Amino acid sequence: MNQPRPSPIAGTWYPGSPQALARSVDAQLAAATSSRPPGDLVALIVPHAGHRYSGAVACQAFHLLRGISVETVVVVSPMHQPYPGRILTSAHPAYQTPLGIVAVDGELLDAVEASLPAGLRLERVAQDAEHSLEIELPFLQRALAGPFRLVPLMVRDQSSATAEALGSALASALNGRSCLLVASSDLSHFYPDAVARSLDAYLLAQVEAFDPRAVIEAEEQGRGFACGRAAIAAVLWAARGLGASRVHLLGYANSGEVTGDTASVVGYGAAAVTRGPNG
Repeated sequence: MNQPRPSPIAGTWYPGSPQALARSVDAQLAAATSSRPPGDLVALIVPHAGHRYSGAVACQAFHLLRGISVETVVVVSPMHQPYPGRILTSAHPAYQTPLGIVAVDGELLDAVEASLPAGLRLERVAQDAEHSLEIELPFLQRALAGPFRLVPLMVRDQSSATAEALGSALASALNGRSCLLVASSDLSHFYPDAVARSLDAYLLAQVEAFDPRAVIEAEEQGRGFACGRAAIAAVLWAARGLGASRVHLLGYANSGEVTGDTASVVGYGAAAVTRGPNG
C-alpha cells in the first residue's frame, strides 16, 4: 500500500478546505485558556467528536504544544469499526488531511510491534473509516512547531491485559526518543446532562489519579464510561514507564453545551501527563 490514507471525514467531521480548516483549528487553539502544567509533557488525553463539538475541549490540551517540536507522535485511539484484531494500525505509509501529509514512522511502529508479548500483534488495515485517530491530526499539524511522523494505533480489545501490554511495548520502544503520546477518547454517551457529568467526573478522577486499571474497571462497574478507555489506559501505562508521575485535568464539557440538547449528551475531557520537576 504505497498511497497515503485518504481522509474519510474531511468536510464532515471537520472543514474540508485547507484554509477553512486552518482558520477553525487556529481559532480553537487561540481560545484555549488552560495553563501549562509544570514538568515535561509526555502525553495528552483528548476527545474525538467532530471539531464543532469537542474541538474546544481538545484544544485545552493541544494548545500546550505551541512552540514545541517532536519527531514522532503516537496516537492511540479506539477502533469503532468491525475489523478483526486486538490492536490495529494503518497499512498506508502516511495519512492525508486537508493540511497536508503526515508520514507514518514505520521504524518506530515496527519497534512497538517487536516489543509486544507473544500472541499480540498489530493488524494492518487499508482505507479504514475510523475517525477517532485522524480527527486529532489537524490539531497536531497546527499546534506543533514543525512536522512530525505518526505512529497510529487503534485498539479494539478493551481489556486491561491488552492495554497494559501495549503500554509496556510503547514505553520500551519510545524510551530515549523525541515523542509525544496522545490518547483519543470521548466519555459517556447519550445520558442526560446531570447523569453524564457524574459518570464523567468519576472516570476523570481515575485518570487524574494516574490509575489505568481503574479507568478500565470503571466501565465494568458501571461507574464511568469512555469508548477509548483502553487507549487512555495504554497511554497512562506507557507514560508511567517513561517516567511520568502526574496527570493534570485541563477541561471538560459535553455536547449539550454546543447543541442545547441536555437530554442526551456525549462527554469530553482533556488532560496532560507530565514528568520532571514538580510535574
